[in-house]
Amino acid sequence: MKAAVLFESKKPMQIAELDQSEPKTGEVRVKMSAAGICASDHHVMTGDNPTLMPIVLGHEGAGVVETVGPGVSSVKVGDRCVLSFVPNCGHCRSCRTGLSNICDTNRLTGTRQYDGTFRLRTPDGTEVHQFAKLGVFAESIVVPQQACYPIPDDVPMDVAALIGCSVATGVGGVINQPNMRAGMTVAVIGTGGVGLNALQGARLMNASKVIAVDIFDHKLEFAYKFGATHIINSKEQDPVYAIQEMTDGGVDFAFDTFGHKITTEQAYKATRKGGTTVVVGLAPDGMTAEIPLVELVRNQKTLVGSYYGSASPHETFGKLLEFYRQGRIDVGGLVTRKYKLHEINEAYDALDRGEDGRGVIIFN
Repeated sequence: MKAAVLFESKKPMQIAELDQSEPKTGEVRVKMSAAGICASDHHVMTGDNPTLMPIVLGHEGAGVVETVGPGVSSVKVGDRCVLSFVPNCGHCRSCRTGLSNICDTNRLTGTRQYDGTFRLRTPDGTEVHQFAKLGVFAESIVVPQQACYPIPDDVPMDVAALIGCSVATGVGGVINQPNMRAGMTVAVIGTGGVGLNALQGARLMNASKVIAVDIFDHKLEFAYKFGATHIINSKEQDPVYAIQEMTDGGVDFAFDTFGHKITTEQAYKATRKGGTTVVVGLAPDGMTAEIPLVELVRNQKTLVGSYYGSASPHETFGKLLEFYRQGRIDVGGLVTRKYKLHEINEAYDALDRGEDGRGVIIFN
């Protein structure tokens, strides 16, 4: 089967023919239907997130189960599925305590399957990694059955793909915060795919003010469609001062959906006394932010990380699918560009330029 393979960082992905093993116990083969273009894969491409190579990237996707291995019980051939990039083991401490989004075993095995082996090889026998055990930039993938969440027939595949990452991470990261209540003020720094969904999450929670922050005017205008009530171009004005002015001292919740020292520090400073700063975006490996510890204590702020919606991905998927089918969130409107697999490098060029919305690879 064909896949987009990254052999070296800072180089384009190559469309290559790979040999794929049959699913082993507890695994399935999924024929890919749609795959989202996400910045997390771009971090690997640029070298900001060092990863073993060669690798098939892509972790936001949806497809149809076409083969099941021994012992598979949660899905069957023909099921249309949204894919989770944390196919949790169900047995480690994190899973047992309700944090399957940060499954210990998944983290330890990384880009290999749960038995520590590979399912992809080049024709010369070189083993190929699958990003997040998925690697959805491929015609088909062999993955743990836990990666698959069956979806109704009326959910389009490009919508399902986005629910697998950007919608779950953005909307979930807001609605799953334990202290989030109706009427709170919210700032979202970064209006990429995850940021737009964080805005939708704030709208779902009936936030009184939803402030979008970015450096591109066109992206800020686009943000109005997904719940922003106010916008700030942080290249033209100090976002911290502007947010404090709009909210009489700071927001109840500030979300950094971009992931950088600058944006995390801005989010923290824009958070009011007793408020919460949530870091959602992944910063380059090794980057740190400066947080004034005395002020953290005296103003009783909370600083938290949110990974994959802060909760079980499958539980979040269920909520999001209902919200989508009820018309309470707009997922289709996030898709502004569609590509074929061989156009994948063009798709990432568009992301790098900061174009609106989300790009999606559509498979035949």
